Amino acid sequence: MKPNKINTKRSLSIETEKLLNKQIVMEGKSSAYYLSMASWCETEGYANASDFLYTHSDEERGHMLKLFRYVNEAGGHALQPEITNIKHTFGSLREVFEDVLKHEIKVTQSIHEIVDHCLSNKDYSTFGFLQWFVTEQREEETLARRALEIFDIIGEEGVGLWTIDQEIGKLHQNTP
Repeated sequence: MKPNKINTKRSLSIETEKLLNKQIVMEGKSSAYYLSMASWCETEGYANASDFLYTHSDEERGHMLKLFRYVNEAGGHALQPEITNIKHTFGSLREVFEDVLKHEIKVTQSIHEIVDHCLSNKDYSTFGFLQWFVTEQREEETLARRALEIFDIIGEEGVGLWTIDQEIGKLHQNTP
């Protein structure tokens, strides 16, 4: 394309495309991170937490694909992220779910930054598309907080960790 020529195939600004591709990386890392957590939980005997995290990993990949399709349909070019530096070992089951909450808060902040960018640039189409992610992130954070509350309510002594794993399985079953 020649410089200064208007691309009639594109409705997405270059800056918005860059931000959405950055979010694609974040969602891809989320999927890989939760897959790693699921594997650790499975090897440690936390079958229900493992199932919960395997499902969560799939959901995060779905989020990435949703962004991918939007970028391409709006005339941009979605880029497959390179996924590196994934944590593979954890000190405890609690640490896994503390990391989940920290990560979901980071994802929420990133989505909010893109939403703010879209509003300030009057990109109402992308703003509307991102509302699904805004709602989804509120649900993700709530679920992560609930998982940590289970640790506090039950306690980790004696059969506590086994019971916590059972309760996380129930959270998994109640996830829409």
